Formats: sequence, structure tokens, C-alpha cells
Amino acid sequence: MSQRIFSGLITVLVLIFIGYNSLFVISARERAVQLRFGQVVRADLKPGLHWKVPFVDTIRVFDGRLQTLDVPSERFLTLEKKAVIVDSFIKWRIHNVNTFYKSTAGDLMRANTLLAQRAESRMRNKFGGLTLNEVVSGQRDQLMDDITHSLDQVAETELGVSVVDVRVKRIDLPPQVSDSVFDRMSSEREKEAQEYRSKGKEIAEGIMADADRQERIILANAYKKAEIARGEGDAKAADIYARAYRKDPEFYAFYRSLQAYKKSFDGSGNMLLLEPDSDFFKYLNNLKAGRK
Repeated sequence: MSQRIFSGLITVLVLIFIGYNSLFVISARERAVQLRFGQVVRADLKPGLHWKVPFVDTIRVFDGRLQTLDVPSERFLTLEKKAVIVDSFIKWRIHNVNTFYKSTAGDLMRANTLLAQRAESRMRNKFGGLTLNEVVSGQRDQLMDDITHSLDQVAETELGVSVVDVRVKRIDLPPQVSDSVFDRMSSEREKEAQEYRSKGKEIAEGIMADADRQERIILANAYKKAEIARGEGDAKAADIYARAYRKDPEFYAFYRSLQAYKKSFDGSGNMLLLEPDSDFFKYLNNLKAGRK
């Protein structure tokens, strides 16, 4: 290989190396700044192919997608000086790359720390102006919107990031307060349950008393109807007996005597001592006469 060809090959390789170090690509999900000797010369590079001065310029690339910051649990005081433990998170993304780089040196952890500090101060002010009932009830959404708007303004100006949303995951009372609140709630619920039991017992006793009263009324009415029916039956029977007796008094007396004989001598070994001329043997003594 001649010296000329070798030199040309070296030149091509050098040009390729320089070109490789002069060109760079920014994707759609990235944000970047171009530095020259540590100073920003081009900020907020758009997605696509770019060039730089090789070995002089440096490209710092950052994640331009939505970031999530879990804010450490903080203790805040409400308007009535009641402590609450708030656990929240923040959704944010880089808005101004130049400001973001200058304020955080491109360190995401530092950005999260600074953002958490600013969020903590604003949440403390907001919670301090609301009662406990407003914090845990319908005022929470409005509270989060106000904090998001306030934090977004400060974050864009000071950190170059845009706060998309601030949300509370959980609001708890301190452990010592939670225990007392739980005990009070438990006693209140126990008192309420006792009232329900007392009312239920009172209603049950009223129902049982009414049922007993109705039972006595039903039994009395049934006994009354039974006595009336029995009396009417006895009256009809007596009337039948009376009419039958009036038709043939002698036969009726004879029939009654037969019934008396039957009951008197029903058992074996029965003995009855009577005088011979007793009326009990009237029909037995006249049996012979009757045959005639």
C-alpha cells in the first residue's frame, strides 16, 4: 500500500471520527442542552439530528417524560391546631431545560428534593387555613387544585419544571390522636347500639304484650262462642227430650229405667240392696204383667 493511499485512509477515518463526534440525535421523549466549556450555548434542543463542535461541546440529555415524585409523609396543623399526617405525590415534567439545568445541574434527585421542599411549604400554608372537616371532606379537591397551581408557578420560575398534578394519597391522624379518636368513636357507636337495643326491646315488649292481649281476646271470644253453641245444643237436646217425653211419658220412663239398670249392673259382681217394693224394680216387678 502506497504512502498516499495510507494517508488518504487515515484522513477518511479521522473525518468519520470527527463527524461521529459532531452529530447527535435527540429523541421525542428527551430534552437536552448544549454546553461549551460548561456554559449553555443552546438550550431546549428539539427532537431530531443536531451537530456540535467535537471535543469542545457537551450534550446533557434529560428525560422529558412525566415524572412521579412521592413526597415523604409530613405533619401539618389545621386551622384548629389539629395535627394530620399527609402522604402525597407530585406529577411533573421539565418545562424549561435551561432553567432546569442551572437550578439543579441536571440532577433529577436534586430536582425532586427542591420540588418536595416547595410543595411542603405550600401544603403547610394551605392545610393551616382549613379545618379538619374541610381537609378530609369535599374541600380536598379544591385544596389540591390550589396547591398544584401555586406550586406550578414557583416551579416553572425557579426550577424550570411544570407541575401537572398534586394529589393526596392518604390523610391520617397522629397515632396518639388516632387512638383517642378511635376510643371516642367506639364509645359513641356502643352508646348508639345500646339505644337501638333499648328501642328494639321496648318495641318487642309492646308487640308481645299486644299479642298476649289478642290471644286472651281470641280465647275469650272462642270460649264465649263455644258456650253459646253448647247452650244452644243443650237447649235443643232438652227440647227434643221434652217433646219426646210428652209424646209417650210411659215409654220415656221405661227407657230411663233401662239406662239406670244398665249403669247399675255394668260391672261384674255388682251388688245392689233395695227393698222389694222400690220404684227401681217397678218394670222388673211388672214384667209378668207386661207379658200378659
